[in-house]
Amino acid sequence: MNDLPDRLRELLLDAGYTIDGVRERLGEVAATALSREETVPALRATRDGDLLGTLIRLWWLGVPVDAPAGLPVADLAAAGLVTAEAGRIASTVHLQPWETGGYVVSDRKVRPGDPALRKDHVVGAGGASANLAQLASRRPVERALDLGTGCGVQVLHLADRAREIVATDVNPRALELARLSWALSGIKGVDARQGSLFDPVADDRFDLIVSNPPFVISPGGRFTYRESGFEADGFCRDLVRLAPRFLAPAGTCQLLANWLHVDGEDWRDRVGGWLTGTGCDGWVVQRDVQDPAEYVELWLRDAAEQGTSRYRELYDDWLGWFASMNVTGVGFGWITMHDSGSLDPVVRVEEFGQRVELPVGGYVDGVLDSIARAHRLADAELPGARLALADGVLEERIGPPGAEDPARIILRQTRGLRRTAQVGTVEAALAGVCDGEYPLDPLLAAIAELTGENPDDLRAKALEALRPLIAEGFFNISTG
Repeated sequence: MNDLPDRLRELLLDAGYTIDGVRERLGEVAATALSREETVPALRATRDGDLLGTLIRLWWLGVPVDAPAGLPVADLAAAGLVTAEAGRIASTVHLQPWETGGYVVSDRKVRPGDPALRKDHVVGAGGASANLAQLASRRPVERALDLGTGCGVQVLHLADRAREIVATDVNPRALELARLSWALSGIKGVDARQGSLFDPVADDRFDLIVSNPPFVISPGGRFTYRESGFEADGFCRDLVRLAPRFLAPAGTCQLLANWLHVDGEDWRDRVGGWLTGTGCDGWVVQRDVQDPAEYVELWLRDAAEQGTSRYRELYDDWLGWFASMNVTGVGFGWITMHDSGSLDPVVRVEEFGQRVELPVGGYVDGVLDSIARAHRLADAELPGARLALADGVLEERIGPPGAEDPARIILRQTRGLRRTAQVGTVEAALAGVCDGEYPLDPLLAAIAELTGENPDDLRAKALEALRPLIAEGFFNISTG
């Protein structure tokens, strides 16, 4: 029995039960439908009875199958992963291949008509899990913490860049299934601890903390995998305020969060206030915002409560609770904190919904560095700075055909966060000549001579306009 995960992993790999194998076996139509939780096309695509199709039906679609040859049914049943009767088996868990090449074990997916979720339900890896994995820094670290590990998916991503990993969860069932996820993925030595927030790691420090926490904002903590029972968005607030105590010097914390939009209050002030006083540099990005009705529908649908007898009551209570707090919307996004050791930490709060280059973790450290450098560069130092246009920045000029001067000049990033910025002719001219070789001052003097502008006026306006462009990564400060 101790070698069951190894034997099962070998069988799954031999059968082609991998991300690519499942996608190829299902075909584009069925795979796309399955991403919408529509199973009929996938059931049609797997009805031939071959081993891979049978495994997809058993582990992913959750339907009973005839026991395939070679599957250790007795051992799986003893481990509580399947039930067996008269040659037919049914899964008691959801087992899915993951993009790292490993496997993730969770409770079965809940679909309309299924029984109500158990309070300690362990949700599988999905969009939020993938989102956090894409955000997390790729730099190698000594110690990493996965706070609220759930089914253990973030550990699969941390395993190749952290020498030591601690994973925590308040739900003992989550830790049980996470251990199975790690064993099936060939990952050993994870230190799993039970408890809420940072209680299990009270005396520890980490170079990297990641968390996909129970951020759902609801009137009560009905399901531990998504709701904390804290008032409003207080759980994410407290998580942000506590995290710096557990960061090693130069450590980073990255998490997903929800926050309230309240009538008469700027959400940027609300979330930015969470980071004020932490002593860390911070970067908050709102990726989406939903009105209260959209938000409630999303999470009632998540628990397969649409169409149930309690649906309208739950919906009405949730909306009434939001109304009592003057909530106009709920934001979703990323929060990154970095212990830079600076006595002058900077917090940037922004919103963008455009597509970004993935993984963000491949360049997130550079984003933080740009924000910090732009903030800490003294006014007296900026004229002597040597700037270089960042890779992948293009210039667009927009105006009537044949016009001598454009109506607008836009710098556009084709890499990273793919920001755009409308700039003036001076900044555009600098973008054309800045290569890190010369300080800004003589370049600005040359542009003033060419344009006939007053050198002092041009210099003052240009330096003011350049600081946000440095913060947003259009220009790099050259070290050469």
